[in-house]
Parts: sequence; C-alpha cells; structure tokens
Amino acid sequence: MNLPDFTQPDLRSPALRRFAALLDPLDDARLSALAADSAALTRKHFGRAIRLFAPLYVSNECINNCAYCGFSRDNAILRVTLDVAEVVREARHLVAEGFRNILLVAGEHPKFVSNGYLEACVRALAAEVPSVALEVAPMETDEYVTLVRAGAEGLVVYQETYDRETYARLHTAGPKRDYDWRLACPERAYAGGFRRIGIGALLGLTDWRREALALAAHLDHLLRRCWKAQLTVSLPRLRPCAGSFAPTHPVADRDFIQLLCAFRVCFPQVGLVLSTREPAPLRDALLPLGITMMSAGSHTEPGGYTGQGKADLHLTVRGRMVEPEFAAEHATGQFEISDDRSPAEIAALLRAHGFDPVWKDWDAAILTP
Repeated sequence: MNLPDFTQPDLRSPALRRFAALLDPLDDARLSALAADSAALTRKHFGRAIRLFAPLYVSNECINNCAYCGFSRDNAILRVTLDVAEVVREARHLVAEGFRNILLVAGEHPKFVSNGYLEACVRALAAEVPSVALEVAPMETDEYVTLVRAGAEGLVVYQETYDRETYARLHTAGPKRDYDWRLACPERAYAGGFRRIGIGALLGLTDWRREALALAAHLDHLLRRCWKAQLTVSLPRLRPCAGSFAPTHPVADRDFIQLLCAFRVCFPQVGLVLSTREPAPLRDALLPLGITMMSAGSHTEPGGYTGQGKADLHLTVRGRMVEPEFAAEHATGQFEISDDRSPAEIAALLRAHGFDPVWKDWDAAILTP
C-alpha cells in the first residue's frame, strides 16, 4: 500500500491548513479563545458524554527493541503472559468496577501472543464485555477479520513518531522496525471490519508541532478512506519506564492544551482520548475542552488489577529468560501512570462537573437482525 508522506502534508486541505496555523505560538488571549471554541464544538458534537475505558494488559513479552518502551526486549524486567482464564478474571474485576469498554494490550512476541491467543481472549470476553478493543502488534487484514468475527470492535495503533529518521533510530530490532507496515495498519484494520480505529503519536520523541501536523495529515487521510469507522486520536506524552529513556523533546502543559484544542477545532467530530499518563489536575482542567474518552484506575502491567499470572512471572535479560533472584509480586508495567484515582472517583468527578460518564455505548445486538 503506497501511502502519502504525512510529514509533508498537502495544505490544500482546509482542515490541515487551519490546523497548521493553530500550531503557531499563541498569546494567552488567543489560547483562551481557542479553548472556548474547542469546548463549544465538543458540546455541540458530543454533548456532555465522556466515554470511560480501561486497558487490560495481557502480556508484556516483546521481541522489539524500542528505546522509549518499558517492554523493550533488552530491558531486564519481570514478564508474564496471562492465560485466557486469567484474562477473564481481570476483565470481570473491571466489569465489577463499571467498565463495559476494555482495551486488550500486548507486546509483540510470536511465542506467547500467537496461535489464536488473542482470538481466544476476545471470544472469552465478548459475551460479558460489549466493547472489546485491541492495542497489539500490526497484523494482516485476514487476521483482523478473524478478530472482528470473534467480537473485537476497536483497534488502536500509534505510529509512535512520523519522523522516519527518529523512528529508525529508536526501533533497533524486531518487526516494529518496518515503518510502512505500521503506517498502513489502520487501513488494514478498516478493511478487516473494525468499527472504531484509534491513532496517535507519542509526544516527546521529536518536535511536537511537526509530529502533530503529520498526525493530523494521517487523520485527514483516514477520514476520507475509512469514513464508515469512528476515528479517535490519542496524544500520549512519554512517562518514566524501565530503561530510563528521557524525552528529547518534552511537551509543556500549555503546548499540550493548545494541541488538543487545535485537533478539536479542526476535526470536530473525531474522538479525543486522554489516558492516566497525565496528572490529575491537568486531566480535570482538560475535561471541558475537548476530551470525549478517558481511562481510569489503569494498570500497565499484566495481572495488575487482580494479581493474575503471579506464578508464571519470569525475568528476561536481553531477551533471555533467567530465574529472578527474589520473589516477585507482579510483572513490570509498560510505564508509570500519573493519575491513580479509582474509576468510581473519576465517575464522581465527571458528574460533579456536569458531565455524563458513559460506561457503555455499544452492543453487538444493535446489528442483530
């Protein structure tokens, strides 16, 4: 699949032309006006509903070396892959907390996350969880068809960075080195039948304005090519993780707010996702400005909610399994979260600010004849 170079966007697109202008430095008055426009457009298109979801990490095994990721192959961390029964126990805990929208997350490892494993996880959850989404290694279209038939309805894939040079420097081993294979993933997912597709860029790896414009160009392209799907955008900022990678281009809160509002104003019907990477005060401040979907009470390690998989924990050093020298209690997380408030606290906060926490907005029965 030949895709455009999104780092050289076609500014004949009115949305991209306006987006590029909104990334210019703004004084306080212009930023306040942008935030007001963003809030008004969000209420117009989404009302006061904010969809809640939880990530459920099923495996932190990985054969890729990604400098910024806690799961990177060469990191000496405690790893585990939950079996299907353990995944169900984790999911039932989340359902008891109110969630009806669960995102299954896994590293990329053909030994552990293969041979129908993800399909089995999806099938096991589909009867109890109306919305099951995936954030896993890119696949072929026919594999996506299988997962959709099993009950998955959403797929999330971040390009991480759209800058090819930076991408090559940060991905030094493993299948993830293939930039183009990853870039085409959303369109393969759409062809496979996913009704929700999420994209994003990991902020902190390169200049945020160039990254944001490339992400916007990709979104603009997908809005034309994948128009039957609901598209969402995530803007995750780097957090501390195993390996101690430090952001080379940290994004200040003020710039982050400007970026979020620019996306909302230029793409008013696209969902904007906010994770627990961000600190509680900032998440609270962003609620009125454009957010339509947020996580709550998240764990980024397999078994993090109920302690599943403890008996199978093992240490890997540069991709080789070794016996840990101590009794481990839990697997290593992908990154540190910042907002550790419970789902109930987040739901109460939303209601207190006049928003409607939405636990469920989809059921497969809608399409049943």
